[in-house]
Amino acid sequence: MADDIKRGIWSRRDFFTRLGWGCFGIFTGFSLLAFIRSAFPRVLFQPPATFKAGFPSDYAVGEVSEKYKQEQRVWIVREEEGIYAIFAKCTHLGCTPRWLAAENKFKCPCHGSGFYKSGLNFEGPAPRPLDRLKVAVGEDGQLVVDKSKILRMEAAGEPDDQHPESIVKV
Repeated sequence: MADDIKRGIWSRRDFFTRLGWGCFGIFTGFSLLAFIRSAFPRVLFQPPATFKAGFPSDYAVGEVSEKYKQEQRVWIVREEEGIYAIFAKCTHLGCTPRWLAAENKFKCPCHGSGFYKSGLNFEGPAPRPLDRLKVAVGEDGQLVVDKSKILRMEAAGEPDDQHPESIVKV
């Protein structure tokens, strides 16, 4: 009589056996995909370290240009002495300060460090002035800013005196 009972397509043992082998196959497949993916490393492409910042005549004497602040994190400043580029990174914790034209200073929104137009720190917890970048005049007459050459400013002294090569005479 027991043999007359019709069973389904799979028994409970067949179902769990196939489920186990299926899970094993899926795990093996994902492991194989992960192994193959590891053969192709993720590469971060960085923008070039140098960029052209236009002609010196594009900048008015006594003003700070924020044209390259967003994409390059650089301010271009033109003074009577020449043109220099300030790296827009606070020397306290690395925030991006804001240029306040009405107050003629850079002000860090994170902890309140204040910097003069030259980059010299005068208030807040920043331990030293803002860093400058190497600037040169290219063959075509445009300013070339080299972000790979950061001129680190020390706590004592004016930035103009520390790195006279940071200023391009025009």
